[in-house]
Amino acid sequence: MWMCCLAYVLFQGGKTSLMLLSMVTLLCIYLAIAGFSGVRRTHGVRKLSSGQDHEELLHAGDQVQVKLSLNIPGFLPLPYVVVREMLHRHNGESWSFKESLIPSMRGYGELSFQTPPLERGKYVFSETECASEDIFGLIEHRGTFKAKGEFRVLPRTVFIPYWQLYDRKSRLSGPQTALTRSRRETTQINGVRDYVYGDRLSRIHWNATAKTGTWKSKEFEHESVPKTILVLDALSSSYEHGDAFELAVSTAASLLEYGTRERMGMGLLTLSEKTSFFAPSESPMERQKMIHHLVDIQYNGQENRLLPGVEKMSRQFPQGAYFVVISPQKDEKVLELLRWADTRGMTPCHILIEPSDSRRSSEWNAMLRGRGTRSFTVSHLQELPTVMGGGSV
Repeated sequence: MWMCCLAYVLFQGGKTSLMLLSMVTLLCIYLAIAGFSGVRRTHGVRKLSSGQDHEELLHAGDQVQVKLSLNIPGFLPLPYVVVREMLHRHNGESWSFKESLIPSMRGYGELSFQTPPLERGKYVFSETECASEDIFGLIEHRGTFKAKGEFRVLPRTVFIPYWQLYDRKSRLSGPQTALTRSRRETTQINGVRDYVYGDRLSRIHWNATAKTGTWKSKEFEHESVPKTILVLDALSSSYEHGDAFELAVSTAASLLEYGTRERMGMGLLTLSEKTSFFAPSESPMERQKMIHHLVDIQYNGQENRLLPGVEKMSRQFPQGAYFVVISPQKDEKVLELLRWADTRGMTPCHILIEPSDSRRSSEWNAMLRGRGTRSFTVSHLQELPTVMGGGSV
């Protein structure tokens, strides 16, 4: 168009041709400036929050609030900017968010949106794409930038007030069980903690209270309880759909939280494509590693049996431990694993993952009880406290 106007001036001349050439020249200069100094050079900062006190503790079912601040360099005004965000999950799923905003005269803009309820996993935002048109709507300009945006969603859990496996009144819970429903404290001082309303006067640590100016209480060691190993079945042949596996992962995570609360040495063994083992420990840091390991685990193990994967780590198992198998299988493969644990001096237990209630699960539990092995059937996560012996939620 500019070349045609130039030829019009050269061959025709006159005020009309000069005015037309001036207008087209100004338009071309505007489009060039808008293209090089507009959305192509956009940069921004992304902030994530869950609306809770600790935004890093995201559990399955929570929503994430995203706040994106944009800065568009240049001095030319833009009528609007279309922002497109892509959120990717570790298993390949993705969500697309597309919103528009009107930047200020200085090129600043802010966009806020909320994700849908998210399941457990690792999430990351890809490059943000911005698009805008000039005020005449002639050319669309696009630009991308990378803003940090990664977070993890922990598995869905439920509070378990009590686990019947550790009840000494249970004949099937093994010879080495806790003496009471809650672990009794010894007379050995293990440190100092903050005062809790209801602590006796004999428990107050007067020296620490005088030094700090706040009430402090003595912390005593608890009676030892045999260590526990949770074995999570993550073989592809064990699950027909993902709902059963999510229930198994949530069961393992809930039991780990119970062990943290009761200060029990609890370990985790996952049988997936890569067998992973975490030694039993009472350390909160080690327990967090186990929980974060469950964030992106998938049922992609290729073995057809559970025992070969367990035998690889058998040398690291402590003597006399509880051996808890979390699996939807109820066949000879599980019996083989439970017998193997019994012959190694461990106390076996089976948590059957059965999303749909069936008569076979009752027969399976009765058969295991006849063999002297504790067995629990979990159909829904909200039933877990009742099944494990802690009453209703």
